[in-house]
Amino acid sequence: QVQLVESGGTAVQAGGSLRLSCAASGRAFNNYGMGWFRQAPGKEREFVGAVTWSSGSMTTYADSVKGRFTISRDNAKNTVYLQMNSLKPDDTAVYYCAARRNGWAIATTKGEYDYWGQGTQVTVSS
Repeated sequence: QVQLVESGGTAVQAGGSLRLSCAASGRAFNNYGMGWFRQAPGKEREFVGAVTWSSGSMTTYADSVKGRFTISRDNAKNTVYLQMNSLKPDDTAVYYCAARRNGWAIATTKGEYDYWGQGTQVTVSS
């Protein structure tokens, strides 16, 4: 069982930066693939980015955030991060961290993840 707790969400002006953190419990964190999703009001939860399990990990991003957002992980701290730069009002959403037991492959859909955090609100004003 893995529990995920996101933090770092807040209100920011367009063009600003934020770093979200996702702290995970559980001894097997190193083996888990991790992902970030977001959900804006009235919209479906959408993929933001993902990282595989290892220190030589692979990452992938949604086109809408590519070049602006970066995922990293610190397995020693059981934490994954989402660095968000050049924020836009369209980035406003609740951001969710997710974990999957199969950490070898990149996963970009909600159904591929086994555990979810409660989310953290990011609001970007123009």
